[in-house]
Amino acid sequence: MAWLFLLMAGLCEIAWAIGLKFTEGFARLLPTIGTVVGMAASIGFLGLALKSLPVGTAYAVWTGIGAVGTTALGIYLFNEPLTLLRLACIGFILVGIIGLKITS
Repeated sequence: MAWLFLLMAGLCEIAWAIGLKFTEGFARLLPTIGTVVGMAASIGFLGLALKSLPVGTAYAVWTGIGAVGTTALGIYLFNEPLTLLRLACIGFILVGIIGLKITS
């Protein structure tokens, strides 16, 4: 169950990071509320996952999910550059996440 909580925390991490872009510097009320809710949910799920997962593993996986998902959505939603080097770096993060899951 802890890994499911960690996945949910990572997905909420992606949601608030992308939501932050839509707040336009916290000038838009509804995106700001959604972003804050995403932040709280992300931390809440991370806290539940930490009941049984090592903090180093959980934190690294949480931030990794957030980084990969936010980068992918940035490319898709905001036309951020998609280069071979960026894809390789995302691949390294994914390998790290999988490695931490396998060894935990």
